[in-house]
Amino acid sequence: MDLAFTKEEQAFREEVRQFFRDNVPPDTRRKLVEGRHLTKDEMVTWWRILNKKGWGVSHWPKEYGGTGWTSVQHYIFNEELQSYPAPQPLAFGVSMVGPVIYTFGNEKQKKKYLPRIANVDDWWCQGFSEPGSGSDLASLKTKAERRGDKWIINGQKTWTTLAQHADMIFCLCRTDASAKKQMGISFIVFSMKSKGVTVRPIQTIDGGHEVNEVFFDDVEVPIENLIGEENKGWDYAKFLLGNERTGIARVGVSKERIRRIKDLASKVESGGRPIIQDAAFREKLAACEIELKALELTQLRVVADEGKHGKGKPNPASSVLKIKGSEIQQTTTELLMEVIGPFAAPYDVHGDDGSNEAMDWTAQIAPSYFNNRKVSIYGGSNEIQRNIIAKAVLGL
Repeated sequence: MDLAFTKEEQAFREEVRQFFRDNVPPDTRRKLVEGRHLTKDEMVTWWRILNKKGWGVSHWPKEYGGTGWTSVQHYIFNEELQSYPAPQPLAFGVSMVGPVIYTFGNEKQKKKYLPRIANVDDWWCQGFSEPGSGSDLASLKTKAERRGDKWIINGQKTWTTLAQHADMIFCLCRTDASAKKQMGISFIVFSMKSKGVTVRPIQTIDGGHEVNEVFFDDVEVPIENLIGEENKGWDYAKFLLGNERTGIARVGVSKERIRRIKDLASKVESGGRPIIQDAAFREKLAACEIELKALELTQLRVVADEGKHGKGKPNPASSVLKIKGSEIQQTTTELLMEVIGPFAAPYDVHGDDGSNEAMDWTAQIAPSYFNNRKVSIYGGSNEIQRNIIAKAVLGL
């Protein structure tokens, strides 16, 4: 298998890089490099710049606004976007519910939702996990009862990322309590402004407000908001999660972090010399780079094999990408913590004499380290991914 890029692909990479250099707002890029949270306006502003260029939903079919790029071009685009870095398109709309709608939805749903997703006219969130139904998602209890021309939805979702900004939610609901647990679930979309929807913030260990609890109390949803067939939601969820797990590899994110680690380690001293000169540290950094190169080659193989698994059936190797990608992201944050040493305490910024000893660039490294503990859990925990590999790849 030839994994080398052609001259045309290399030229495409340079085109993408130049676009990011010319169009990503400097303050937005600086915040991402430092690990700071962007505002909703900052994210939407960039996504609309991207959509105006025609790259907002690049991987969608051309008839729905996609670019018609090859799999390799998509890979290059995502790697450069993560490496620059620039904000990735809102995954809940662009990478999750959008593909479900254009793959399994009806024509009316496609016309209604897809253009609004592309331009971020609607901010979407994901209603999957529940208390007690995270990795065992099929045990979910939120139910939707059909009454006339409406669904009546009751239940609770948790860890709902950025629900405080959301206009719409795609939700897994139990529609047949008598069926086998995977078979009685439906995929329903509805407005977060609906009567009976309550959002409560969960403050994370990094001090941010990224996730939420969401409660549904007799929420009325039109029947036509069911995507695909009733009780087939588990199939759509697996399709969606396959896309999510491939994206969690984030090779570009880890590449950018390694560049930052090298830069900071060449400036910060320990024992009278730059940390980059410490043999033990260099060994850890080299091991991480080797793992990242292996991940990159694995992802390229997945890209090369794209389309061989049939419509709605993502490559089971996406579970491998999810496991290794999340582990490498966590390792890079650990190395950053090792670089800054005592300055890892983000709130202990004053020395004994009252002077400010901390450097501005250290402020978000510890919060980012703590926040990245989650990447081996969301999108299906790494333990669950190993079970998937054992069954789908190894036949165990």
